[in-house]
Amino acid sequence: MLQYVAITLVTLVIGIYWYITRNFNYWKDRNVAYLEPTPLFGNMKETALRRKNIGILFGEIHKQFPNEKVVGVYRMTTPCLLIRDLDIIKHVMIKDFDLFVDRGLEFSNDGLGANLFHADGELWRSLRNKFTPIFTTAKLKNMFYLMTEGGDKFVKYIETLKGPEQEIHGLVQRYTIATIAACGFGLDFDNMQDKLHILLKVERMVLSQNIAVEIDMMFPGILKKINASLFPKFASDFFYSLVKQIITERNNAPTNRKDFMDLLLELRNKGQVQGFKKAESDETQTIAITDGIMAAQAFVFFVGGYETSATTMSYLLYQLALNPDIQDKLITEIDEVIAKYNGQVTYECLADMVYLDKVFKETLRMYSIVEPLTRNAGAEYKVPGTDIVLKKGQTVIVSPKGIHYDPTLYPEPEKFDPERFSVENSANRHPCAYMPFGIGPRNCIGMRFAQTQSRVCIAKLLSKFRVEPSKNTKRELEYDANRIIVGPSGGIYLNVVKRQ
Repeated sequence: MLQYVAITLVTLVIGIYWYITRNFNYWKDRNVAYLEPTPLFGNMKETALRRKNIGILFGEIHKQFPNEKVVGVYRMTTPCLLIRDLDIIKHVMIKDFDLFVDRGLEFSNDGLGANLFHADGELWRSLRNKFTPIFTTAKLKNMFYLMTEGGDKFVKYIETLKGPEQEIHGLVQRYTIATIAACGFGLDFDNMQDKLHILLKVERMVLSQNIAVEIDMMFPGILKKINASLFPKFASDFFYSLVKQIITERNNAPTNRKDFMDLLLELRNKGQVQGFKKAESDETQTIAITDGIMAAQAFVFFVGGYETSATTMSYLLYQLALNPDIQDKLITEIDEVIAKYNGQVTYECLADMVYLDKVFKETLRMYSIVEPLTRNAGAEYKVPGTDIVLKKGQTVIVSPKGIHYDPTLYPEPEKFDPERFSVENSANRHPCAYMPFGIGPRNCIGMRFAQTQSRVCIAKLLSKFRVEPSKNTKRELEYDANRIIVGPSGGIYLNVVKRQ
């Protein structure tokens, strides 16, 4: 009896080991350079055990293979392809985009799943087609007064703080959450304390590493098959309730606020709107702007617009504190341009802050927030310039950090140098050498909104204050291994000093 039990256990262990390593010769058999996998985890052990941020991990893998166009990697037990070559990236992200529409993480469309960031296939095409006009220059100008009001309140709040040292990430979050609340939902920060703790809880949970994603890496498509959601029920309940409340308060019609909810209501009141048609011969797709669709977009507008902008501005202020000469040059520009516009920060005023634009671009080169980028092959695909054929459904990965720190593209990549983005230095740069917001048709739809709200905050802040290192300022930042974005671990401490 004991012999039978022992044989059964050994057979079971061998079977499990075979199953979790069954694909680990995939890239070797195809003569593709690859990173040696670890049983079960593949190349994801450090992130699966929450020891390393996933964006940092793929940046390091990218760096390990400087002479390869592509690298075979294993997300848990699944073979995927990391693309290093910029021309191949251009094919996947732009030229052959119709074959790489999906991000590769499918789950239930219920419970906020039908949001623009996560939607795939025809749902994404229809949503993108209809929501792109929401972020036009004219629409941003209509929201601009909400951003400047938020910036003024933020500066006044800083004036009340005691002591110069501040945890800058948490401080700037106060501005971004107030701006998103106002521009998104018509909520005033001072009157939303009953909702604030729920919004922060939603943000923490949604942007934390989720074991369900790693299970999907081992069993691609399983979340969709079992109709599972990535988001907790309280998050969907909150945004459904918030959207219904706003619709009721506005009598199901847009107001004069011109905020995100007004724009959604304006779109909704057109009734059944036409979706995306790839060709004239295709049947017209229709999409109904239901409460659920509105709640899903409200959710992603909040999560995407609040934390990513706060993190970017925190990194920017950190680098200004470490580089006072750059800060002095930026403050001089801000003072001169604001004076030119009679002391007002206007939409047109920001366009004249050329050096501020360079500083933001260099910040996002050094600290791209959303990492890595993933796309799924919609059909069998021969990778240009190689003998590799991707299977339908196979995932390709791009590391913006890996590209942004490539010394052949950016000499001395660890150095903070805004002049990399002068007109002369940018002129001959490959279009895929810089992609903090992604690239191609599926780039970040809220990119201009994020850039505008962030520039307003920095211009307002530096017109009154400057930042300096404090006794707790780290010379080398650490990154939160529990987050899906590349955020700081342990905060960023700086002195915020009133200008003389």
